[in-house]
Order: sequence, then C-alpha cells, then structure tokens
Amino acid sequence: MSQPVKATRTQRNRSNSSDGGETAGSRRAAAQRLTMRRKLAAAAMELFATQGYEATTVDEIAARAGVARRTFFRHFRSKEEAIFPDHDDTLVRAAAVLDAAPAHENPLDTVCRGIKEVMRMYAASPAVSVERYRLTREVPALREREIASVARYERLFTRYLLGHFDEGAHHDGDDDPLLAEVAASAVVTAHNHVLRRWLRARGEGDVEAQLDHAFAIVRETFGTGIGAGRPAVSVSTPSEEEDVMVMVARTDAPLGEVMRTIERALKR
Repeated sequence: MSQPVKATRTQRNRSNSSDGGETAGSRRAAAQRLTMRRKLAAAAMELFATQGYEATTVDEIAARAGVARRTFFRHFRSKEEAIFPDHDDTLVRAAAVLDAAPAHENPLDTVCRGIKEVMRMYAASPAVSVERYRLTREVPALREREIASVARYERLFTRYLLGHFDEGAHHDGDDDPLLAEVAASAVVTAHNHVLRRWLRARGEGDVEAQLDHAFAIVRETFGTGIGAGRPAVSVSTPSEEEDVMVMVARTDAPLGEVMRTIERALKR
C-alpha cells in the first residue's frame, strides 16, 4: 500500500505563493515602507522643532532615525518632503474610493467620501498633525510642499468629476465641465477649511461631523448644478399597444419632481 507523499517545504512555499502569499508579501513590504517613512518623519520633526528647519541636515535626520543617509533618500527626495510621510499612500486610498464607487452614487458624493481619507490621515495622529501644522506655518518651504500635496488631491477629484461628462460639452455650451472643476475645488477647499480650524483647536472636536456639515453646503451649492444640462427625469413609452412605461431619473433628482413626472405620465 502506497504511503501519502508529504509536500516538501519548497512545494508548500510555492503553494502559499500561488494562493496569495505574494500579495501578503507586498502588503508587508508596503507596511514596512510606511513604518520607515513615519520614523524618518518623526526624526525630522523633532530636529526641526529643537534646532530649526534651516539648521537641520538630512544626515542628522537619518542619524536620529538610526539609518544611513542612502536609506533616507530611498524614501524622500528632500528634507521638506520628510514631514509628509503619508500623503502618497492616502492619495492611493482616495483613488481607490473613486474606483470602487457604486454606479448609482452622485459623483460629488463619491469625491466627498474620497477626501475623507485625507482627514482620517490627520485625525489618526492629532498631536503629530498639530505640530506639523505649526511647522508649516513657520517654514515657507514646508508650506510650499503642503500646497503641492493638496494640488494632487484636487487634480485627482477634478479628473474624476470630468470623467462623468462628455468632453464635447466644452464646445456645446454645456456648463458641466466648468461645474466639475469648480466643485472639485470646492470640496478640497471645504476640507482644508475644516482641517485648519481643527488643527488651530489643537486637534479637539468632532472633525468628521464638521466635515459632513461643510460637505452638505458644497452639495447644496453644486450637487444639483452638475448635470443640469440633462433632464433630471425622463419618461418614454415603447408603443401605444404596450402597457409599459420606462422612466430614467438622475440619482440627485428631487423626489417630488420624480413623483410629479410619474403622475403626469400615468394620466396620458
């Protein structure tokens, strides 16, 4: 009678890799990368706070973090970039929110959900965020780096909103492309306004509730304007012989308007 054959260690490793081990390894590598970036950022912030931004060198930041100079440059291109270790990963998470948005969701609501990833990044470490805010107010180079980071989010959201409209509308007098760009800027501005207010309050208060209030104002201003060139509700009847009615409504169409349209169609 033959005996069962035990898998070798190599075979088991291959099996684990094919079953998702490679993905797990990628996640571990990403986590290790982020941990090192945060370690370098903490060292940079400590030195900036104690001896000043201009007097601090990359070599000193690396030494404080216990790594070599070349390790620093594997993670950051400059010392001003070092105090923003999470923006790259947060931008990826925000983009993932947009990519996974349900088809029925208003694009502006999707963008509001996406930028919440940025607020969560700051809210995860209030003390660090408050200190970073103080530094960016005092050091022009850090302020410029922060502005550049904000611009990346704004470009991401603008592209997303523009992707929901026909590019030909630029030539047809449709205001949707203009509204898309203005709305994206409004979402980012509302977020930054709430964030600065929270940071000036030393990270105290329910920042997510404040953000939801700000987004409600943006939605009220732009939510019904985007797509205004298209009818909110349309009804068609395939033929006089068929007892069928087909209605198409935008997800942001007011319920009252939808009901009135249905009633008018049924009375025909």
